[in-house]
Amino acid sequence: MGTRSLTIVEEEGIEIVTMYRQYDGYPTGHGQELAGFLAGGELVNGLGRKEKLVFNGMGCLAAAMVAHFKTDPGNIYLYPPGSRDCGEEYIYKVFKHDGKIWLSVLSGYMTVFGLPGTKEENMPCLFSGPVADYNAAAIEKTEQEQEPPPNDYIESQAS
Repeated sequence: MGTRSLTIVEEEGIEIVTMYRQYDGYPTGHGQELAGFLAGGELVNGLGRKEKLVFNGMGCLAAAMVAHFKTDPGNIYLYPPGSRDCGEEYIYKVFKHDGKIWLSVLSGYMTVFGLPGTKEENMPCLFSGPVADYNAAAIEKTEQEQEPPPNDYIESQAS
C-alpha cells in the first residue's frame, strides 16, 4: 500500500503547482528526496550564474521539481492547485521566506483506497524551516511522539 503525499509550491501564498505522489510519501522517503533536491539549488532573479542549480523564481523551481520527480509513468501526478482529500498522509509545502527556500511538512491520517482522511487544517505541522535544516529521522520521531491526528472522514461518517 502506498504512502500518498501532496507537494505544494506556493508563491506569495498562492499555489502554483500541486504534485501528488502515490507511494513513498513519508518524510524519510519523498520528504528527504525533496529536501535534498531543493537544498541543491538557489533562488535567483535572473540567470547569470551557471555553476550550480538555480531557480529563477518559484515558477522555475516548480517546473524543475516536477522534471526531477517525473521520470517514469505512474507514481507522480499533477493535480489542480488547491486539491486536497486525495488520500494524502503528508503535505509538503515549498515556499520562499526571506529570499530562501523553505519547506513545511504536515501529517495526517489516511483512510484506505485513497479516501480522504485528515483535513489540512487539522494536520499537525512536523517541520517548517529552511530546507537545509530538514532532518527526516527527527521529523518521523516527532510524528511518533505526537497524538495521532483525527480521521475527519470517518468522524464525519459517524455523525
